[in-house]
Amino acid sequence: MDMDLSPLTALALVCTLNRSPAESSSQLLAEQVLNELRTQEVCTELVRVVDYDILPGVAVDMGEGDQWPQLRQKILDADILVLATPVWLGHPASVAQRVLERINADISATDEQGRPLLGGRAGIVAVVGNEDGAHKVVADVVQGLNDCGFSFAPQAATYWVGEAMSGTDYKDLENTPDNVASTTRALAVSTAHLARVLRERPYPAL
Repeated sequence: MDMDLSPLTALALVCTLNRSPAESSSQLLAEQVLNELRTQEVCTELVRVVDYDILPGVAVDMGEGDQWPQLRQKILDADILVLATPVWLGHPASVAQRVLERINADISATDEQGRPLLGGRAGIVAVVGNEDGAHKVVADVVQGLNDCGFSFAPQAATYWVGEAMSGTDYKDLENTPDNVASTTRALAVSTAHLARVLRERPYPAL
């Protein structure tokens, strides 16, 4: 078998509620994740989901006006998926939930060897908020993506949560906290490694 020598690719889906060009803390953290992935020779792309018309539903294509098929193809073309979301009322943002619901349309789809269609891809979760709840949001997103076939390296999540009931957002900070920066750097290294392993030694046929 010929080895695939093309660069690894990563897609970041930013699930902020704010359309472009509004500033976004979720996008800032996603950009920092992608910056670290680029140091691992990964080609990257970032999409702000609310800039697309993603119809509600759990089908691959919900028909006229639905732009999910465009994002779905980007996911299929990527080795790594980064899902970045704010915390709202202790949960992933509604945009992130919609992304998970649309990804769920492929939960039973398989490739020609019977493996999950979305298998062989690595996942990363990035969370921001000014209240507690980051661990719960990470758990929700990782569980949903893993159910659909994504694999996760150890500690494949990064987050920042500000003081409860404060008005400070991640994008308002003068500097990235050291713990966030080091966590983001570490997950990029481990996830790029996992993605290479998955490409070079795919899961066995089912």
